[in-house]
Amino acid sequence: MKSTLATTCAVLIHLAAGTGHAQTPPTSAAQQITPAGSQPSAAGRAEYFTGRVRVDPLWPADPGINASGAYVTFEPGARSAWHTHPAGQRLVVMSGVGLTQEQGKPVQVIRPGDVVWCPPNVKHWHGAAPGTAMTHLAVTGTLDGRNVTWMEKVGDEQYKAR
Repeated sequence: MKSTLATTCAVLIHLAAGTGHAQTPPTSAAQQITPAGSQPSAAGRAEYFTGRVRVDPLWPADPGINASGAYVTFEPGARSAWHTHPAGQRLVVMSGVGLTQEQGKPVQVIRPGDVVWCPPNVKHWHGAAPGTAMTHLAVTGTLDGRNVTWMEKVGDEQYKAR
């Protein structure tokens, strides 16, 4: 589970710069559909999370896009340990109410539709609010085959500080 919590869906539209016409896409590539529920869910590992966390992987990093995606669901009060991402991470809150904190800054509340950018190598944590579950889509970049560096757990006093 050292790999991502991770993911966002991206649609890339290529327009030729300044010409106003669309570029021709490569013909060797084919659209792929991964059916919902075709990948098994996994419980967040106790050494990286406090409380109950479920990770539903959506896609792995690959040569087409160097980022993985996952829905991560935190039960009330659950949270990640402090961690960093070598290539950054974008979170899109899908439901519930969550909390996030960058080291040295105050805890912030996040709600459905909020998008959080976690810059490369910035120490942070995220999880659910004390009384409400939270699900986010995590899109996590990969650098040299790595997407996260786990650190110490977030203590109850840190979690409750606002």
